[in-house]
Amino acid sequence: MMRASGVLLPISSIPSNYGIGCFSKEAYAFVDQLIAAGQKYWQILPLGPTGYGDSPYQSFSTFAGNPYFIDLEVFIRDGLLSEQECRECDWGGSESYVDYEKMHESRFKLLRKAFDKYDCTRDEEFGRFVRSNGYWLEDYCLYMAVKNEQEGAGWNEWPEELKNRHPGAVSEARERLAEEMQFYRFQQYWFNKQWCWLKTYANNNGVKIIGDVPIYVAFDSADTWANPLLFQFDEENKPLAVAGCPPDGFSATGQLWGNPLYSWEYHRSTEYAWWVQRMEHCMEWYDVVRIDHFRGFDEYYSIPYGDKTAEYGHWEKGPGIELFKILKEKLEDLDVIAEDLGFLTESVLQMVKDTGFPGMKVLQFAFDNSEDSAYLPHKYDKNCVVYTGTHDNETTKGWYEGLYGHDLDFVRAYTACEDKQVEDCVWGLIRAALSSVADLAVIPVQDYLCLGNEARMNTPSTLGDNWKWRLTKNQLSGGIIEKIRSLTKLYGRI
Repeated sequence: MMRASGVLLPISSIPSNYGIGCFSKEAYAFVDQLIAAGQKYWQILPLGPTGYGDSPYQSFSTFAGNPYFIDLEVFIRDGLLSEQECRECDWGGSESYVDYEKMHESRFKLLRKAFDKYDCTRDEEFGRFVRSNGYWLEDYCLYMAVKNEQEGAGWNEWPEELKNRHPGAVSEARERLAEEMQFYRFQQYWFNKQWCWLKTYANNNGVKIIGDVPIYVAFDSADTWANPLLFQFDEENKPLAVAGCPPDGFSATGQLWGNPLYSWEYHRSTEYAWWVQRMEHCMEWYDVVRIDHFRGFDEYYSIPYGDKTAEYGHWEKGPGIELFKILKEKLEDLDVIAEDLGFLTESVLQMVKDTGFPGMKVLQFAFDNSEDSAYLPHKYDKNCVVYTGTHDNETTKGWYEGLYGHDLDFVRAYTACEDKQVEDCVWGLIRAALSSVADLAVIPVQDYLCLGNEARMNTPSTLGDNWKWRLTKNQLSGGIIEKIRSLTKLYGRI
């Protein structure tokens, strides 16, 4: 990896006319801003259709794309929708935050209107897309069609013959719900088409996309319903155990994520065929993938299904380096960032080293009482990616404003920010990241704008107020772009 820098901004956070960021002209304008700022990477969050809690880490499919990101203005241009139809919808009352309830009501109503006017049978490109993606697309479309028929219920609550995919019931559902399945094929076709346009534009202008791959899939997903053997399920397709993190200094009861755990023994017996498919799909969507919770491939925390907290889980061995040896054999262009944050054992550190993948360094984790954290910039080697913070952290301004005592003094001394304004200290931390030896530095847009925690993207282990923040039009001004470019050049990242 060449010395470079990039910006973290989710697709959902891009300004747009219709309630949420999407593959619209504003996304292309953001790419232009990255180019002007001398940036070589744009990091986004997972692109999958969001389910419970609107989290991109709890998706209805690990292969499908989020229909919210489809640019409606393309449909207006092609006569599938009118501008009036789009503007008459209620997109919520704020340009700065996504209203997901309004989004769900308005977006699907418009997508269905566009679908009703679109003749899929006459589009040869549509047919090629459906055929080449059938290995995941058909199960996903049937899953979503049945889910709608069952008024949104999770597949574990469906009638037994559908829940357990009895062949006759599945065949009958495909026939009964053929039109609804076609609606979901239509969504995925246009998502992929428009994302390909945007990614190609970025790549052709020297900007690479860093995507995000959650280690786990959601329990209520097409992945689990269609492929129960991949997971630790009993004979009735109920989870035996679920994922999470043990109690620590941040949470006395740990974190109960609830995702089903993989049956690694089964995956091994197939030479990790599902993982090869998954990563091959990701490398078509992205140039680089950040794999979330990388530690889980070495050891994963197993919590008995039904427990209300994560207190009584235990660690089990994962596939280790074997999985990544096979992925590297099967996939020529595998470019990975390992999310290796948190408490790391010697075996995890060795696995990351053996893969050769760069790990992550987060400056907000660097300033503790020991003054010897591995996240301090002077302790890095080149093969890493440094962040001021991630989507799970406070903004750097919000974090800095919460410091006091030793930690505050340490940050000020390290960044030479004594007796300066908060914004100066935020830029001091950005400078610390950009000036480090790390091959890649990625800064969230919120930090370049010196925004407080009103712009925080996610607070882990909470529901209801996450994944909502958006840029407003013209918020990322020419002056900020020029300042980013100046620092990028100063520290040799152009």
